[in-house]
Amino acid sequence: MKAKIHVTLKPGILDPQGKAIEHALETLGFNSASHVRVGKYMELELKEAAKDKAEAEVKAMCEKLLANTIIEEYRYELQ
Repeated sequence: MKAKIHVTLKPGILDPQGKAIEHALETLGFNSASHVRVGKYMELELKEAAKDKAEAEVKAMCEKLLANTIIEEYRYELQ
């Protein structure tokens, strides 16, 4: 089973990397982009075949390592 995980900063948390990209886009003439936010994307292959167990495992991975839940939020999908 494959897990696709997206980790982003929570709303209201300053994103200096996103601001830098937004500024660079403006410099290049892309003036329609605003409120740029940067995150992480991960794909994991899981040995677990049962969807409920795989979901619990992915959630634990996110809570313990992949996301800093104080300032980040995460979402995932299993395939």
